[in-house]
Amino acid sequence: MGSSSSSYAPQTIYLDVDGKVQKVVFSRHCSPCDIKELLCSSSNIPRNTAIMVVDPEGALVSIDPTMPTNSPNSLYKVIPVSTGQLGDKEDIFQNVLSQVAEQFSRAFRINELKTEVTNRLAMLEKRVELEGLKVVEIEKCKNDLKKLRDEMTSRGGGRVNCPCKYNFSDDGKKVTPRRDVPNYPKYTLSQETVEALKKPTFDVWHWEHNEMLSCLEYMYHDLGLVKEFNMNPITLKRWLLAIQENYRNNPFHNFRHCFCVSQMMYGMIHLCNLQEKLTLTDMGILMTAAVCHDLDHPGYNNTYQINARTELAVRYNDISPLENHHCAVAFQILSLPECNIFANVDLEAFKQIRQGIITLILATDMARHGEILDSFKQKVDNFDFTNEEHVTCLKMVLIKCCDISNEVRPTEVAEPWVDCLLEEYFMQSDREKSEGLPVAPFMDRDKVTKPTAQIGFIKFVLIPMFETVMKLFPQIEEIMVQPLRDSRDHYEELKQIDDAMTE
Repeated sequence: MGSSSSSYAPQTIYLDVDGKVQKVVFSRHCSPCDIKELLCSSSNIPRNTAIMVVDPEGALVSIDPTMPTNSPNSLYKVIPVSTGQLGDKEDIFQNVLSQVAEQFSRAFRINELKTEVTNRLAMLEKRVELEGLKVVEIEKCKNDLKKLRDEMTSRGGGRVNCPCKYNFSDDGKKVTPRRDVPNYPKYTLSQETVEALKKPTFDVWHWEHNEMLSCLEYMYHDLGLVKEFNMNPITLKRWLLAIQENYRNNPFHNFRHCFCVSQMMYGMIHLCNLQEKLTLTDMGILMTAAVCHDLDHPGYNNTYQINARTELAVRYNDISPLENHHCAVAFQILSLPECNIFANVDLEAFKQIRQGIITLILATDMARHGEILDSFKQKVDNFDFTNEEHVTCLKMVLIKCCDISNEVRPTEVAEPWVDCLLEEYFMQSDREKSEGLPVAPFMDRDKVTKPTAQIGFIKFVLIPMFETVMKLFPQIEEIMVQPLRDSRDHYEELKQIDDAMTE
């Protein structure tokens, strides 16, 4: 503040005008021409007269905003300059040039910089000499290192870098949205869309990213989450933007998949009347975990992370590396003030929300499928909505259902997702083959077909899980379980056709 205010302080000088003291005050932002006119006026000299200013010793004083101040005991004199004294134009020009050069030299400390650069160069040259590493040798070292790194990669020793946005060196990195709310169009959802959003039959392929963002925004408002957590609506928009921008363009694990899972969660909340059975905090945890559950997914699953010894696997000790990473990125985004939708929630409530979101995202690791489903089966026959452990287990099963719910949808919506998933699987298995890593048969493009990929998954994973949930919510049988049975029959028919053609 001090330096800023001093730069606006006026400059004061004192003149000897016909034996009297004349005080002159001007701003530091005046031009030399303005000051010259002021001096002429103060000294009773016509305005356009060429003048010079001298101090008591007769030395010239520059006429500019930086001219040195004096006191009433050391008066300056303003002297008109005749044409003869001025000399020719060339002398004037040279004089001006000299003054400008002097001021530039003073302003930029050219000589000091030259000296400093010269000294640094000398020091660096001496250092290179002392260490015996000439520039050529340094370049040779760099080339040798590159060759060594390439060789390690080709031998399979360089598989420590999973293509994740956030690695060990990015701990302090924030994930601010690249665009802000003004570029996020406002869509008005039709009543038809609002009703369709509540159903598993919703066609997720007809929407572009901004429309999906608007649908997610609507869900938070409709469920009462914005009001319950006192969310700033603009912060909600910014948070959703940051979420969308931190999903990668993978064939399957992308923002559209995030939207699918979130929309299915919204649909199950309405279908199962969860608003009457769970708290709004539970709703917030369910929806937010669904939105964040695959953030920054690199397109290669946990098996690859662990076998390839990637940074994520090392960081999380081979324990759900991807799911831990999704959680970390989710809370990195929430740590940004402009994206923190829970900014107005008190500390204890936020700790509960945070723990709930972490628990749900970690539950999406399919390696824990049997453990989580068995725990739910033990509780479902005597389920108690007032029991916190029961409710947590239900929420874990709900997010698992939504995460792998594509086959619940109509065939024309579900089948393209199978192609997307197989494409991502094949990308991974091709990489595993090239790196000498184990390849799962269900990911191998030489072994798997669409029917074989789906039949076992639907029969032994999806139907048993949804039928268990159906015990608690019978209303899902017609809308969710029956489509799974139909999908199983559909793929079994396709497999019979494939087998017949092969024979």
